[in-house]
Amino acid sequence: MAARGNDWTGLLFVLPFLLTYLVVLIYPLLIGIALSFQRVDLFSDGIFVGFENYGRLFADASFRQAVWNTFTLALTIVPLLTVIALGLALALNRATGGAAVFRGMFFSSSVLSVTIVTLIWRFVLAPDAGLLGEAATALGAEPIPFLSHPTWSLWALAITTIWWSVGLPMMLFLAGLQQIPGDIYEAAALDRASKWTTFWRVTLPSLRRTVVLVIMLQTAAQLQIFGQAQLLTGGGPGGATRTMVLFIFEGAFGRWELGYAAAAAEILFLLIVLLTLTQYAATMRGSEDERGR
Repeated sequence: MAARGNDWTGLLFVLPFLLTYLVVLIYPLLIGIALSFQRVDLFSDGIFVGFENYGRLFADASFRQAVWNTFTLALTIVPLLTVIALGLALALNRATGGAAVFRGMFFSSSVLSVTIVTLIWRFVLAPDAGLLGEAATALGAEPIPFLSHPTWSLWALAITTIWWSVGLPMMLFLAGLQQIPGDIYEAAALDRASKWTTFWRVTLPSLRRTVVLVIMLQTAAQLQIFGQAQLLTGGGPGGATRTMVLFIFEGAFGRWELGYAAAAAEILFLLIVLLTLTQYAATMRGSEDERGR
């Protein structure tokens, strides 16, 4: 029997997802866009002010510093996280019990909540009673103020985030490594290629799509860093670790300026979309260049 042109059976199957997508994602996005053009708080009706909130943001030194801090953290975390995760995947890509145990250990940090993670690292990094501070004191050195120095506090957030986030990209790289055919490595061995040559000419090109995926996912994630900055440093000292999401949180629930915070959220949303599309376009252009050779 030929399928009818007006058969809505397929739509009924996807309707629950579409409704959830509209309610959970699209509707809040539209509401946020509308709020960004209003002067509104939790206790009064909104007043349409056009682009006033966006003008205030671009003139706000605190917001510009939050943007700078966010991009500094992303540019620090994403490359280091990618390299560390790839190194762990290469080291643990073995069918042994020991490798499986270590894979579980490295991945286990990813399932912890941000509260637990920040408590652990506050215990490590606190200069007065932390593990590193006690070790420095025992060696006769001055403890490093990881949580109170503008530069070191950013590194504290980066180290905490890398430790917390390394599990997922490591597993993605492991999955990619296990998809590489073994006969390619056999051919490289027959050609007497060194391990370094094999990595650069065989392994890394085969993992190209996985590397791009990890970079795209981690870029989007690190631009939204929030919990570590709020719980570990509180955005201090002097706003040195205030990220864009923390700025949005403080504006919405600290000063009750919902329209102002919504405008900042829309700018962050646009930045994430633009960076993701740029990375995707660069990846597709590189793939087309490879196919054209």
